[in-house]
Amino acid sequence: MSALEWFAHKSLGGGIYWIQERFYESGNRANIWLVRGSQRDVVIDAGLGLRSLPDYLQAAGLLAPAPGAEAEAEAGAGAEAGGGGRRPLLAVATHVHFDHSGGLHQFEEVAVHSAEAGALLRGDNYEAVTWLSDSEVVRPPRPGWRARHFRVPPVRPTRILQEGDVISLGDRQLTVMHMPGHSRGSICLHDKDRKILFSGDVVYDGSMIDWLPYSRISDYVATCQRLIELVDRGLVEKVLPGHFNTFGAERLYRLASNYISQAGVCHRVSTCAMRSIASVALRITNSRATS
Repeated sequence: MSALEWFAHKSLGGGIYWIQERFYESGNRANIWLVRGSQRDVVIDAGLGLRSLPDYLQAAGLLAPAPGAEAEAEAGAGAEAGGGGRRPLLAVATHVHFDHSGGLHQFEEVAVHSAEAGALLRGDNYEAVTWLSDSEVVRPPRPGWRARHFRVPPVRPTRILQEGDVISLGDRQLTVMHMPGHSRGSICLHDKDRKILFSGDVVYDGSMIDWLPYSRISDYVATCQRLIELVDRGLVEKVLPGHFNTFGAERLYRLASNYISQAGVCHRVSTCAMRSIASVALRITNSRATS
């Protein structure tokens, strides 16, 4: 199966594209975002990596030429003068869970928060919570493929992110917000000028998961308080999440405030039990896959 078949995309306007893996039919299917700028393009999360995302972006015509390349091409400039080149492309991981990080190894430039850089470098499939079944992949990417062989490959990040860092695309800036809770290195990317929040798995229109390895309820409560503050200050109008559909500020406020109100003793006890079960299951799965 080619990359063109595996992926599909939709333009949201303003240089933003929503990309998904068509044949991964699961609640874990992640949204992949391409954000085009005047000087640099950014891919936010990279999916499973079962087919080449960079090849898809190229074949689908989603990667714009490098600044000046079009003019040089029209003037007859050769490849040595820059004709035919494309602007730099950076893949940013909102966190290292397998459904977001599996395709990072396909990119030359990769950015991740410092708290999860080591896990990405090691190819730590326990921290990546790698959990994939054959039934979720309705069309195998190649003959003989089996989910039990899937691993997130080790990737050496080319950029380590911290709270407050700014990723410049030229005509737009994405500010890194470290928002732990779902995972220890989870981030959101905030386009302040356009009031857009790329939220990864920090928040999406569904139940917020806090029972995985390295999840932490107290961090998640603090993160939700920051989300509420963003809404109160009028800094977010649209959320582009890591899963499911986009939504607005009112829904963001409700999701964050609901989590805070539910994070009591009973919730903490049930979360602790779920984390223990998930931890054992993941260790068994990963040991079988590597044996």
